[in-house]
Amino acid sequence: MKRMDSADFLVATAPARTQCGAVCWRMHRGHIEVLLITSRDTGRWVIPKGWPIDGLDLAASAEREAWEEAGVRGHLLADPIGLYGYDKALGPTASVPCAVSVYALRVAELAPKFPERKQRRRKWFSAAKASRKVAEPDLRALFQSLAEAPDRLGAPVAPD
Repeated sequence: MKRMDSADFLVATAPARTQCGAVCWRMHRGHIEVLLITSRDTGRWVIPKGWPIDGLDLAASAEREAWEEAGVRGHLLADPIGLYGYDKALGPTASVPCAVSVYALRVAELAPKFPERKQRRRKWFSAAKASRKVAEPDLRALFQSLAEAPDRLGAPVAPD
């Protein structure tokens, strides 16, 4: 059994750190689609998310992350639609547990130029397929619930 040093112990016993994220969505041919992006480090499919930004609440921070990471502008719900947890890698052997408050953002514009465009890919998926693409079990469950009850997105889901 590997002995834990004090830094490992602090990370292992630390309470979850708060992050915020956005489920960017649109109506396409009468069905909900969500936009996933790739993470910068591993290339796995994720939603835009990050640390809270000084001077902004969690919802506005999620909206800013959606712009910076995915080039999305749109209409954001002020209240979260869900929460999921994951372990954020801080290095090869350290991580910190994070709790991500998730906000729905109906996409009005998908810009061709945005801050992280050279570091990420973005792709539209049905909510059901998105649930199979993400690694985090709670995020997977959130997408499955959106596939079954798209009205959770908080806006009329009539076709565009």
